[in-house]
Amino acid sequence: MPRFCSALLAFVGLFIGSCAVAQEPTQFQPHTYRGGKDAELKYQLLSPAAAAQPGDEKFPLVLFLHGAGERGSDNQAQLKHGTGNFATAALRQKYPCYVAAPQCRTGQWWNTQADLLLELIADLQKQHRIDPQRIYVTGLSMGGFGTWELISRKPELFAAAAPICGGGDPAKATACASLPIWVFHGAQDTVVRPELSRVMVEALKKAGGMPKYTEYPGVGHDSWTATYADPAFMEWLFAQKRQ
Repeated sequence: MPRFCSALLAFVGLFIGSCAVAQEPTQFQPHTYRGGKDAELKYQLLSPAAAAQPGDEKFPLVLFLHGAGERGSDNQAQLKHGTGNFATAALRQKYPCYVAAPQCRTGQWWNTQADLLLELIADLQKQHRIDPQRIYVTGLSMGGFGTWELISRKPELFAAAAPICGGGDPAKATACASLPIWVFHGAQDTVVRPELSRVMVEALKKAGGMPKYTEYPGVGHDSWTATYADPAFMEWLFAQKRQ
């Protein structure tokens, strides 16, 4: 079994309740996407205030992928970590955007729902004023693995990616080497070993990419709290645009 698959399976059933809880967002609205073959994906959507006004302006879309502990069907648990940073008044004013936070079903993984996630993005583009040149994906833990999976499957869709404490398949790095990617991991992470991010970063470099990598000294699995609270990260993310 490949190393990245072994690492993914290693934290089956692990919850992230021991980590810091971000501000609970209240501006998100629950929705359900229904695809082919009776596929269903529940998600929460944060919309920019300006989108309610008439006009032709389009806004970025951030796809946020939660960790293993937030799987389920309540369409609420996925907002526990990370999404609150995108919902603050200051960020919504400075970087108006859509934020879609789907919820992975119990017993499933983001890599098994990757096609459904891509369908969701296409559906959101039909319904909302989304700038196709500014679609971003980020996720933590299991969502970090999902981020790597999505950008290796369809790199041309995204303007940037930020996988946090995740891992991927180094053999697929060539597919997304040209994409702006900022990788994050805690140096003391015992749930998902930082070596998994390091391997992906090196694979991207060997493929001609120029990824950014931040490894937090003394930090365990919760490397997302510092990442999403960092103004430099938000500035970098929203500055990216597909050419």
